[in-house]
Amino acid sequence: MSLIDHQDGLLVYDYARFARAKDFAFRMWCELAKERSLLPPEDLSGACKYGSQFVRQVFGGVIEGHFEHQYNRIDGRLIDLGHDARDVGRMRQPYQHEATYFDIPEQQARLQACMPRVMRWTEAFMRELGQG
Repeated sequence: MSLIDHQDGLLVYDYARFARAKDFAFRMWCELAKERSLLPPEDLSGACKYGSQFVRQVFGGVIEGHFEHQYNRIDGRLIDLGHDARDVGRMRQPYQHEATYFDIPEQQARLQACMPRVMRWTEAFMRELGQG
């Protein structure tokens, strides 16, 4: 099973749901920081592996990106939970797509390692929306 190829989502993407998903992902990102005894994050900087997989589970589409950042494409539209994160703002080309990057075994392992948490986030988000 590919962790980046097209997948149908649980919900149809729209701006209101995206805003709720972004708020939810930030709360979960803060919880993860607390679990790791890190300072609370200011934004979703560094969360793109989790965020893009979360969006793919919830809204479907594919994951695109490169060594610095990954994001989603749903029905041809670029979707990025971290679009306004500080790290994304500092990148010269945050939305460059290097498909072969996702073929690197270490990257596949990093994505796979995120999946149990992403699935818990997805289930909790759907419950929060009254859909699960």
